[in-house]
Amino acid sequence: MTTIRDTSNVDVARQPVHGASGVPEIPLILELEAGPMAHGGHCVARHEGRVVFVRHAIPGEVVRAVVTEAGEGARFWRADAVEVLHGSEFRRTHQWKLADSLRAHAAGRLPVGGAEYGHIVLPHQRRLKAQVFRDTVARIAGLQLEVHVTGAPGDDPSGLHWRTRNAFAVTPTGRLAMHAHRSTVLVPVRNMPLGVPGLDALKLWELDFSGLSRVDVATPASGEPALVLLTPADGADLSQLGGRMHRQTSRLPEGTSVALIVPGENPNDRPEVHRLRGRTWTQETVASARGAEHAFRITGDGFWQVHRSAPSMLVDAVLAAADPQPGQVIADLYAGAGLFSAFLADRVGAEGLVLSVEAAPGASRDARRNLHGVTQAAVLNGMTDRVLGGWLSKPDEPVADCGLGGRSVDAVVLDPPRAGAGKTAVERIHRLDPERIVYVSCDPASFARDLGLLSQAGWSAATVDVYDLYPDTHHMESVALLTKS
Repeated sequence: MTTIRDTSNVDVARQPVHGASGVPEIPLILELEAGPMAHGGHCVARHEGRVVFVRHAIPGEVVRAVVTEAGEGARFWRADAVEVLHGSEFRRTHQWKLADSLRAHAAGRLPVGGAEYGHIVLPHQRRLKAQVFRDTVARIAGLQLEVHVTGAPGDDPSGLHWRTRNAFAVTPTGRLAMHAHRSTVLVPVRNMPLGVPGLDALKLWELDFSGLSRVDVATPASGEPALVLLTPADGADLSQLGGRMHRQTSRLPEGTSVALIVPGENPNDRPEVHRLRGRTWTQETVASARGAEHAFRITGDGFWQVHRSAPSMLVDAVLAAADPQPGQVIADLYAGAGLFSAFLADRVGAEGLVLSVEAAPGASRDARRNLHGVTQAAVLNGMTDRVLGGWLSKPDEPVADCGLGGRSVDAVVLDPPRAGAGKTAVERIHRLDPERIVYVSCDPASFARDLGLLSQAGWSAATVDVYDLYPDTHHMESVALLTKS
């Protein structure tokens, strides 16, 4: 493809000069044919032999794209589509103007990140996600998997209104904002179309959040009152800030909880929580397809699945894959607040055992509350690989010390963070010699790395189901049942 507009200064073109808006003042614009969709939300294109990752395009389209990251020695460039020359039949007008690359660049700014599939009709989004999942597993693990992507029942056909957890930055003038993709540039926002309707009902856009660096909002799917978490900016006067935020948030709907979260000096320090109104936790209620129901307390910014239907969908998928039976021992790794543990404990019954393992102290405290009185559930706080190592090296110690009490593990359920479980944890899971492994993943690349390791150890994927729990974005969730070959 040929360059449509270039700059006379080649060095500047290779390192575009960015103005205050974050948009290059001297842009390099290329005409590109978008190739296949890759993991991360961009199409793979080529310009004079160089790979260019193009966001906001659709495979098969011809677009003009502005280069956003470049360099003479760079292995690849990054670019945003700014004009469609030959469009796809699956293209639609983006429903969130601030995330629409075409409108954003025309207005002289960068699009906000987080809705990079919003210009694609929802059924085709899912076809592309299935292709990305297959290609990623084949490239990293060397395995061929046939998958399709399933949406959540009741989802808006546009892909909007599903997020129950949202995080915002704050501008110097105190307005909520979001970052442009891979940028420190802040774009003020006055709505969040991916959020559940309860988010807009708070009208947070009208408040002055000066003195804060971040605002996190939990709007439970169950209809429970929202929780707003405020993180101070560096150097903020906490006593003055607390009083002003208490006055500002008095405008929020009745029942809304507000807390000031002050991080510790070190990353592992427990943050200080200053309650301004209401409580410092939210409650979520989850029901399984077979009628079991549990309420979960989630403290502060503790992890919870963001899609309003994700907890129940994933519980059903995990139970189907794990097939827990009365009396079995099941290890629930990276267990968070105990979502899977509670339902697994129902199935194994009083004679069984569920070992709920979580590294984050706050999440473990929530799990202990959520599993209080469930005698067949043991909550263990610690790094997963270290806990597993304890089980393997000290098999005869009682449950209180290493979790197993001499019993063998029948099944392992793991839902690791985006980085995956890693080699040590995977090797130790294999050494536990369970009958089945149920791997829940939010990232196909880390899943593929771990799957490759398990495949080398003799495990194979009996079933892999992929769920579209992040519509209008490139993210996806998967549940895989692994059995011994």
